[in-house]
Amino acid sequence: MSADSLGNSTRSALIVIDVQESFRQMPFWSETDLPAFKAALLALDDACRARAVPVVHVFHIGQAGPFTEESGAVRALDWLPGSPDVTFFKHTHNAFSDTGLDLWLRRHGVERLMITGIRTEQCCETTTRVGSDIGYQVDFVSDATLTFPMTHARSGRVYSSEEIKAHTELVLAGRFARIASVADCLASLGARDA
Repeated sequence: MSADSLGNSTRSALIVIDVQESFRQMPFWSETDLPAFKAALLALDDACRARAVPVVHVFHIGQAGPFTEESGAVRALDWLPGSPDVTFFKHTHNAFSDTGLDLWLRRHGVERLMITGIRTEQCCETTTRVGSDIGYQVDFVSDATLTFPMTHARSGRVYSSEEIKAHTELVLAGRFARIASVADCLASLGARDA
């Protein structure tokens, strides 16, 4: 898709990070928060496609287990719509290092990123920080991210998904991103398309 064919919507792109089968194979996988995450991400994906806003998929390839290419699990979860505008594969926690994502976005005139995916505090947060540092405006779409409870190594305290999301929002807000809901992003897309 050329920059011209994207029209006014080239200024934004939906970045969908690590929504991949690999996570279903991990011992911490839980479907507790999956329905809300799925609904939020699908609503945003559908709206972006309807407005010709580029949809970018990024998948993580690791060195062991279900994140290796050989595992066959480095592929979209079965409910994620196919045919994104472009797909990148990463080997780090951010979607920019050695992937070609930055070059693709700049060639397509993208200035604002909507960050979504798995895991909130890991690859989504790291991509947000790097994206902001290299000059993008970033909407961190917290309700379209997914994470799982974590146990603190020293204290043994279990942090819920909600607590992890709240902390991520706290450290990103105003410094690296606008914390945005799906509704916020839809309203912004509508305003930019007008």
